[in-house]
Amino acid sequence: MVASFGFPRRSIYSASKGAILALPLAMAADFLKENIRVNCVNPGTTDTPWIGRLMSQSQDPSKERAALEARQPIGRLVSADEVANAIIYLANPEQGSTTGTVLAVDGGLHSLHVQR
Repeated sequence: MVASFGFPRRSIYSASKGAILALPLAMAADFLKENIRVNCVNPGTTDTPWIGRLMSQSQDPSKERAALEARQPIGRLVSADEVANAIIYLANPEQGSTTGTVLAVDGGLHSLHVQR
């Protein structure tokens, strides 16, 4: 999200995320002649141990998690397996025409604005 939208007090973090989105596109163009594909997975809020630690530091972890999930268009966090499956898809040699792709695995967070 921070690569695409302005968030306060996140300038450096946002710049780094923007670079992560731009780098595979430039690399894909650079390596076309060598038949090297370059793609990127752009995950949304993913249910990881880091998120668990953040939630556990709040006064009401269950309430904090519910609020975080409610902000996701699909109503839940992305699973690590879903991110891994996207990587497997992009890495598969049978996807030979997929290059220069930034694949959002974010439950619609970057592209859907829905009322919950």
